[in-house]
Amino acid sequence: MSSPSYKHYQPPKRPTETPKASIFLAGTIEMGTAPLWQQDLADMLRDLPIAVFNPRRDDFDPNLTQEKKNKLFAEQVNWEMDYLEKCDLIALYFVPDTKSPISLLELGLYAKDKKLIVCCPKGFWRKGNVDMVCDRHGIPLIQTYDEFKQAIEMKARELCGK
Repeated sequence: MSSPSYKHYQPPKRPTETPKASIFLAGTIEMGTAPLWQQDLADMLRDLPIAVFNPRRDDFDPNLTQEKKNKLFAEQVNWEMDYLEKCDLIALYFVPDTKSPISLLELGLYAKDKKLIVCCPKGFWRKGNVDMVCDRHGIPLIQTYDEFKQAIEMKARELCGK
């Protein structure tokens, strides 16, 4: 059962009021390759009064033309950029054996914001680069998904005063 103030948003859905605490689930999506880790984390946080922003769109069209003039593409990217900026915490997971170029971009964009927790296990193709960026900017870097889940839950509880 979820908390009365728990909310789970996926594009294009937007909140009607500003949440008291929020988390953005950034990281690998790669349809058909990556597990549904975003839903796993969202389910884990159901008992907290928190807004979870999950960019994995259930009805995403992988053949969508990725151009600014494409309204559906622009809607998706703007939604992501809006909530990456507004959220209190960014949970950024790099799934091994994936490329995740947008996730690497997001790491660079938010490295100085002090709201990232990163998980980059062995097997991610640019692990060395991720390790270096996290070290330089003092970003918590987790090595396994299970430890990442624990760190995210602890930080989310702190944000919610639980």
